[in-house]
Amino acid sequence: MKLRRNRRKSEDEETSYWLSYSDMMAGLLLVFVLIISFTILQSQTQYEEKTEELAAIELELLSAQSEVAGQDAELEAQKAELESQQAEIDAKDLELESQQAELDANTSALDTLKALLDGKELLLQEQQAQLDAQQEQLDAVIGVRTAIITALRDEFEDTDLKVAVDPATGSITMDSSILFDKDDYTLKPSGEEFLREFLPMYVKVLFNGDFKDYVSEIIIEGHTDTDGTYMHNLELSQQRALAVATLCLDEENNILTPEELNKLKTILTANGRSFSNPIYMADGKTVDMDASRRVEFKFRLNDEEMVQQMIGVLNGEAETDEP
Repeated sequence: MKLRRNRRKSEDEETSYWLSYSDMMAGLLLVFVLIISFTILQSQTQYEEKTEELAAIELELLSAQSEVAGQDAELEAQKAELESQQAEIDAKDLELESQQAELDANTSALDTLKALLDGKELLLQEQQAQLDAQQEQLDAVIGVRTAIITALRDEFEDTDLKVAVDPATGSITMDSSILFDKDDYTLKPSGEEFLREFLPMYVKVLFNGDFKDYVSEIIIEGHTDTDGTYMHNLELSQQRALAVATLCLDEENNILTPEELNKLKTILTANGRSFSNPIYMADGKTVDMDASRRVEFKFRLNDEEMVQQMIGVLNGEAETDEP
């Protein structure tokens, strides 16, 4: 009985042990389940937190991408603006290069123009020097002519010879009626006497030591009135001029000294002008027939043709070539 009781007691104790062990194991299992649940819950919480963090990070990334995209767009716009500015700069560079080329061309043209102006200036200086020299020569010739004219007027002023000294040219005009009959070229005795008195006085002035080196030519011109044809009067005027020249150069007349005669032979010429240069009355239209019939003594100075051209240039006259 006691054994049975002890056995039961032992069995009860063993049963209690296993029950306690089972309870303990159940408790451990519960604790384990609780731990696992807590761990899972904690993991779930952490997962959700991480998910939220990832979502926030993703939002941040999206925002950053959007911002980057905006920055990219801004960069593209800035790049486009820079390219536009670069294109504008390139265009400006081309324009500057063109302007520089134009400036270089203008500089070259200015240099050429300056060289041309320098040449013109040098030419003007040379021409001015030439004009000054010609002016001196012109003044000298004019001065000599004026002096000769004054000397001729003084020489014939107190004589009975009817001669007119042109105050501008020094030409001496003789009334043809003293020398010739009308329509005749033979010298009258009065004409010969007139020339014998006139010629020594005329030559005395022109062959004066102050003037003789300047006188290059003495010209005897015959002029007629306008009656008759030009050719008839041309022949008549030439014959009259020749008749006067013949008397002047005749060695047997002894009008001049041998020295004067030899000098006169080298410079004397005789020309007939017909009625190409008639004398008009005061109205300027009617020909003075008596005055037109005349003989003129003229003189020409050395280089006078050149001086006349100079005077024409100074007066602005232009030379023309007649066909």
